[in-house]
Amino acid sequence: MKKLFIVTGEYSGDIHATHVVRALREQLGNIEIEAIGGESLKNEGVKLFSDHSKMESVGLSPKIIIDHVMLGKRVVDYITKEYKPDAVLLIDYGGFNLRIAKYIKRSGIKVFYYIPPQVWASRKGRINKIKQNVDEVLCIFPFEKDLYESYGIKVHYCGHPLVSQLPARADKKEFFEKHGFDINKKLVSIFPGSRVFELKYLMNTFIKAAQNLQKRHPDLQFCISHAPNLSDEVYNKFLKNTDFKVIKGENQALLSVSDALILASGTVALEACLYQTPMIIAYKGPWLLYFVYLLVRCIKRVSLPNIIANKSIVPEIIQGNLNVHNISYEIEKFLYDSGYREQNIKAMKEVKNLLSEKVSSKEAALEISEFLKA
Repeated sequence: MKKLFIVTGEYSGDIHATHVVRALREQLGNIEIEAIGGESLKNEGVKLFSDHSKMESVGLSPKIIIDHVMLGKRVVDYITKEYKPDAVLLIDYGGFNLRIAKYIKRSGIKVFYYIPPQVWASRKGRINKIKQNVDEVLCIFPFEKDLYESYGIKVHYCGHPLVSQLPARADKKEFFEKHGFDINKKLVSIFPGSRVFELKYLMNTFIKAAQNLQKRHPDLQFCISHAPNLSDEVYNKFLKNTDFKVIKGENQALLSVSDALILASGTVALEACLYQTPMIIAYKGPWLLYFVYLLVRCIKRVSLPNIIANKSIVPEIIQGNLNVHNISYEIEKFLYDSGYREQNIKAMKEVKNLLSEKVSSKEAALEISEFLKA
């Protein structure tokens, strides 16, 4: 029986990996799979070497660095000396995965990288590490294929996973009735991120902006999305002084029925774009990390819709500009300036047209299964 090991680093990678696993089983039948993953892979019957508990922290503290280094050493030793799979599939999470890829490939194991690091956005030098330590890149943006080929890297364009995986729009009336929203009021939803440090730097400002908007506009109601990978205990620490509804585990439905969105930067912005829900992207982190980011970035845009469109269609409120006034101003434009809103929705439709209709997980699985069959 063929063996595969998958490495994911956070919730979204766990979901993408699960879709690939299902496609691999359809194409190959019996295949033994182990992984670093989360609940989705676990529920799919994949044996977990480790979960994401040591991987979801971001920063430069000694503990975070030591946790990542020790986990990397453990998983490399297990893969190369004990499990010895036919191939390893790395998914996203570039900092960790690029470090371990070197040792895995050196041992003679085939290395695939699905959803590779966004080298076109920052630290372009990482592409040389990919060339040295990855056998095949399975990319999700059309412009990535040309980039990797220009460096002589084997690459297969799979299409973006969201195009095929994103659920249809929820029924707005049913959703509002289910959660007790007023159908006669506009709904603004807040997505403060899926990592604890994002809640720390964003939640308070997001809530204050929502309270300011609610005070100015009685026709508005608000909701906060609770990332399913975070416990209620962790999340509730950041929800003091607010009585806004909190919904857990219904991200896509909430994105699709909202009238406007306040989002932390990330894949959620592309999900909102595909639903054509007007949004603002707001992000803030430690100033040291922000200054490092300024030094290594290759493009000035932050959100995926703007990067794919190669123009600014989604307002980005970043670091020092993140405040209640700027968030409130942009949300008001989306809700009360019909011309501006219509123009924005039209631009988001253009972004969807730029993405392939391929079923990304099946494309990735096909490349892996062809190698395993050979």
